[in-house]
Amino acid sequence: MEDRIKEFKEQQERISASMAKVKYKIIILSGKGGVGKSTIAANLATALSRKGHANRVGVLDTDITGPSIPMMLGTRRRKLDPGPEGISPAVSPFGVKTVSMDYLLLDDNTPVIWRGPLKSTAIRQFLGDVAWDILDYLIIDLPPGTGDEALSMVRYIPAISGAIVVTIPSEVSQMVVRKTITFARKMNVPLIGILENMSGFICPNCGVETNIFNTGGGEKLSNDLGVPFIGKIPLDQRICEDSDRGLPFIVEQPESSAAKAFMSLVDKVEEFVER
Repeated sequence: MEDRIKEFKEQQERISASMAKVKYKIIILSGKGGVGKSTIAANLATALSRKGHANRVGVLDTDITGPSIPMMLGTRRRKLDPGPEGISPAVSPFGVKTVSMDYLLLDDNTPVIWRGPLKSTAIRQFLGDVAWDILDYLIIDLPPGTGDEALSMVRYIPAISGAIVVTIPSEVSQMVVRKTITFARKMNVPLIGILENMSGFICPNCGVETNIFNTGGGEKLSNDLGVPFIGKIPLDQRICEDSDRGLPFIVEQPESSAAKAFMSLVDKVEEFVER
């Protein structure tokens, strides 16, 4: 028992030392799956990297059982190489450093069948044993809910800079996301704001907008809970297509309504953390 306590303390010291080199730590969370957290994380990191932070932005994929960041950033099939300073993260074509459970799996059919303690151990290693080096931003993509991964993150990372809470306009999403906002407040995590993803579909042929998932859900949450509303990202089929090809949509579709809305979000994030 004493050896385990000593090992835990040593690892926590490594985490503190590693995270001390990161200027801003931002978590992307939502109580509900399927709202596009990973897409937001991948594109936010890429946008920041292209706005003067090249090689100083990282993405930590903490979805241990369903990692998707490597596919979205074009870093699948990479391996994490150990070195004297720690494990070297994979680097995307756009200069974003990434760590994910995906890099450690044998193939696409290999499941991760772990209970909470093993997930927490993996997250501690990703934080403390990876040579992140000096970063301006570390974007942390959390799985749905407020369980082991989210608790581990707020427990182990000193001074999280802020959280983006992702929802879609549906009432089902709003109901679940409310709990996430309460979680962030209880854990003393600053709330950057609520982002409404999949907010209306604009037909590429006729230009007519259709609210597939209802409308106004993010703004209603903002008003009800007193959390800033930081934008809407419309549905665009090309976002899915680009993600499947490992190409962030803000790079591939810079003139699209979705990319323009997203770049407005990036400005708000920078303003928040620099305040």
